[in-house]
Amino acid sequence: MTSTHWKPLADAKRQSILDAIPFKWRIQESIPTATELRNVTGAYIQKFLTTREIEITELDAYGIADRTTTGEWSAVEVTEAFCHRAALAHQLVNCLHEIFFDAAIEDAKRLDAYFAEHKKPIGPLHGVPVSLKDQFHVKDVETTMGYVGWAGTFQGLKDDPRNRVFESELVRELRALGAVLYCKTSVPATLMCGETVNNIIDYTTNPNNRLLSSGGSSGGEGALIALKGSPGGFGTDIGGSIRAPAAFNGLYGIRPSSGRIPYEGAANSMDGQNTILSVVGPLAGTARSLQLFFKAVLEQQPWLYDPLVLELPWRSGIELDTRRLVEQSAKEPSKLAFAIMKDTGVAKPHPPIARALQIVEQTLKRLGHTVIEWTPPSHITADELAGAAYSMDGGADAEYHLGLAGEKPAPQVILHTGLSQKTALEVAGINVAKREYQKQYMDYWNSTSQATGTGRPVDAVICPVAPHAAVIPTRYDYVGYTSFLNLLDYTSVAIPVTHADKRVDVAQPREFLSEVDEKLYNGYDADVYDGAPAGVQLFGRRLQEEKMLVLAEYVGAAVKA
Repeated sequence: MTSTHWKPLADAKRQSILDAIPFKWRIQESIPTATELRNVTGAYIQKFLTTREIEITELDAYGIADRTTTGEWSAVEVTEAFCHRAALAHQLVNCLHEIFFDAAIEDAKRLDAYFAEHKKPIGPLHGVPVSLKDQFHVKDVETTMGYVGWAGTFQGLKDDPRNRVFESELVRELRALGAVLYCKTSVPATLMCGETVNNIIDYTTNPNNRLLSSGGSSGGEGALIALKGSPGGFGTDIGGSIRAPAAFNGLYGIRPSSGRIPYEGAANSMDGQNTILSVVGPLAGTARSLQLFFKAVLEQQPWLYDPLVLELPWRSGIELDTRRLVEQSAKEPSKLAFAIMKDTGVAKPHPPIARALQIVEQTLKRLGHTVIEWTPPSHITADELAGAAYSMDGGADAEYHLGLAGEKPAPQVILHTGLSQKTALEVAGINVAKREYQKQYMDYWNSTSQATGTGRPVDAVICPVAPHAAVIPTRYDYVGYTSFLNLLDYTSVAIPVTHADKRVDVAQPREFLSEVDEKLYNGYDADVYDGAPAGVQLFGRRLQEEKMLVLAEYVGAAVKA
């Protein structure tokens, strides 16, 4: 097999995606380059849409569901509007791997017929278009996961009877809820990359600033939702792959603890590695939309169909208790306590992210809440343990799947080739060290009850999602702001805060915490980052999804106000 064997296959797959876009939705004019026009959200993409399409697609998933589940809006009209906008989004930033608009419109017609006959929706997502990261299998649709060698196969297996027939558990549940599935979004080959790049679609850029990345590995989801080509969708996260694309694109995104949302039947990298489990979670433009998706999936009782899902329905009691705390805090701010972690001790964030943290901290203090400094156990330990988990197979899985077509990955894709595979004894040692670190972090969290004034430990912690607002291609050099939470298996929600501003976000001389800190500092370019979304994450302890979603909605709204 020659080194260029994969190129015709990649070219054919890339063209098939473009060919799936109806001619009437293809952009006929020359699209400006990134240097000519960085931001293609808002007015630029809107000029290709009708007034009615803009009205539909500018609404969040919660608002759309309010109209489609009551019959005010038809599923067909909503679906067609989002299919059109998604087609435009792909032409602008390369965010789609699979397009199945015709099947989606047929599904929408069936939903409208059902509503006309029964005068009620099929479920809480009736008529709501939902996009999916290209790990989820959908009937009659390919899953390549960014690998050229997966084209025409089932996860690289030729003549497998599951090809184009099998559906992932989440897909089955979304259909049962009345969601309309219409596209699958781009990912980096191997999934182990903070940018979205592969040999099929090339590179997924950031709609707010096309000089930058949309993040990874759920970067296609982030870019599509930022362009409002989707009201919300599902990604996965093993080291930041939901939260980074959410933050980089000005969105909300939740990394739940393992065992809440079904992963059964989805494609994955390093399948079977369970020291740090990849988890499924939604991304959307609003916190209330995240809650809509999360609650809806749990209504399907996924623990009956996925052996790794916990029998843990949506806990309305925790949601209501947290909302009461939020309401009471308007009169007694001391009811809520937060912590701020400004850096990991390994790398400090760029000026836009430092300013975003400051905005959140000042907002919470202005509202009267207790905000303490977060000084947990060493994040160097967390970095080392996460790195050991991600490289357990010595890159064998990635090497095998890239080798199916003989393709060469982009330089920023992390392969771990050349490292030795861990023995069973070494894996056991990593798992023991992880458990000990989790216990240290737990004890530290409990100790904060002495500093909050509420009688409880802190309710949530605010910290960066990444050192940078989005990222310059090939310069995602540190994942420690997200991977430690995967190691702990804590609940975390990305929250949009502000945008980078070259007039304000000026780097000042300072001492460096490490070599990677110095590298990140030297990689900051205020002009290049100008206009990029700058978000943070709010995290709680394990399995605190109900509480964190309510607090994310509260903090996000307070910051916006």
